[in-house]
Amino acid sequence: MMIQLNETHDPALRSWVASAQEPATDFPIQNLPLAVFRRRGSQEPWRGGVAIGDQIVDLAALHRAHPFDGLAAEALAAAAQPTLNALMAQGPAHWSALRLALSRALRVGSSLQPVLAACLVPQDAAEYGLPARIGDYTDFYTSIHHATNIGRLFRPDNPLLPNYKWVPIGYHGRSSSVGVSPQAFHRPWGQIKAAQDAAPVLAPSRRLDIELELGWFVGPGNALGEPIPLTQAEAHLFGVVLLNDWSARDIQAWEYQPLGPFLAKNFATTISPWVVTWEALAPYRAPHERPAEDPAPLPYLDSEANRRAGALDIHLSIALRSARMAAEGLPAHPVAQTNYRYAYWTAVQLVAHHTVGGCNLQPGDLLGTGTLSGPAPQQAAALIELTQGGRQPLMLPSGEARTFLEDGDEVILRGWCEAAGAARLGWGVCAGTVLPARPLAI
Repeated sequence: MMIQLNETHDPALRSWVASAQEPATDFPIQNLPLAVFRRRGSQEPWRGGVAIGDQIVDLAALHRAHPFDGLAAEALAAAAQPTLNALMAQGPAHWSALRLALSRALRVGSSLQPVLAACLVPQDAAEYGLPARIGDYTDFYTSIHHATNIGRLFRPDNPLLPNYKWVPIGYHGRSSSVGVSPQAFHRPWGQIKAAQDAAPVLAPSRRLDIELELGWFVGPGNALGEPIPLTQAEAHLFGVVLLNDWSARDIQAWEYQPLGPFLAKNFATTISPWVVTWEALAPYRAPHERPAEDPAPLPYLDSEANRRAGALDIHLSIALRSARMAAEGLPAHPVAQTNYRYAYWTAVQLVAHHTVGGCNLQPGDLLGTGTLSGPAPQQAAALIELTQGGRQPLMLPSGEARTFLEDGDEVILRGWCEAAGAARLGWGVCAGTVLPARPLAI
C-alpha cells in the first residue's frame, strides 16, 4: 500500500486562517501536522492539536463541538486525548478521514469556520508535550555517508563494515529520556579513557555532539512473532518528527565495544513537537536509488514500489547559537544542510527489518533514522564529521571556535519539503540547549 495524492495535497487550497498563506510558513493547509499541547504555564490537560499557520486547532475543544461523523469523528475523539497513541493505533483510514475533514473545515468558504475559529490557540501561547507515550525507541544507522565518514576516522583503510550494505544496522535506545523541543539537558557524566595506557576516569563529556536525524512514529503494531511485510509497512507508519540524538563521543569511544553505546546516548534525545503525517508527505516521494555496483537488498527488503518511490525529499538543516551569541543578539549560525534522500535504507525497510524476526512494534514506538549526512562535506550532520574529529574547528560569528558543544550552546534543527506542483511544508523547530554537568556526590 502506498499513500496516493488526494484533494488535501492540492497546492491551490487556501485557508481562512490568514497566516497559513504566508510564504515562509511551515504549516499551510496542505500540512496539518499533529502535536500534544496546552497553554503555556497553565495546568490545563494535555490534548492533541493541529497546526495551521501560526495557530493550533485545539482538538479536544473541537471534539466537544462534534463537527464530524464516521471515521473522522472517531479519529477526532482519539486525537483529543493527552497523547496521540490511540490515534496512532487506529490506522490509515482514520488518519486520512480526520485529515480530509480538517482540510475541508479549514478551507476558505467552509461552513465550519465559526466552529473551528472558536477552537484556535496561538502557537506562541502554547507549550508542548511528547506526541506519544513512547514504549520503545530504536535508533538506526541509515546514512552510508555518515557510516563511511565515521569509519574513516577510526579505520582509514576499511571505513565501511561488510554488513552495512546488506542489513539495516540499529540498536535499542532509551525511550524515557526522549524529550520535546525546546529541551534543555545537563552535560552527561561517564567513563572516559583519554590515553591508551591510563585508567579511565569518571568525568563530564567534553566531546558532546549533534546527530541530525528523523524519527518515525509507529501506528498500528503487529502481533508478537508476525513480521510486517515491506509492502504493508506504510500502513504502520503514522508520521515523522525531527530528532537530535545527542551523543557523547568520548564516553562512547570507551564503552561501545562489544554491545554499542550506553551512557553516551541515554541522557537525552530531542524531538520536534510537530508530527508531519505520512500522508502529508505524499507529494515529496522520490526514487530510492543505490549504486549499481552495490548488492541488491534481500527479497524481504525489496519491492518495485520502494525502488520507485521509497525515498522522501526532505531538506534538513543544523544551526548553532552559543551563549555569547545569544547575549549579543546574534542569530543561530548555519552549520550544515542535507537531505533525507541520501539515506541508504528507507522507512519501510526499517519496519520490515525490525519485525522480520518477530518483534512486535506498538503504537507510539519511535524509530530514529540515525545521523543523516549527505555526500558533500558541508552535508555532514554531526560535529565529529564537520570538524574531522575535532581537527578542523568551526568558527562562529562571535569569534568563538567549536569542535564539540560547549555549555550554553543551543542547537536548532529544521526540516522542510518543497516540490514543483506542491505546497511547501515543514516541521517548525527542534531545539535543544546544553546545560552544565550536575555536580556528583560520590
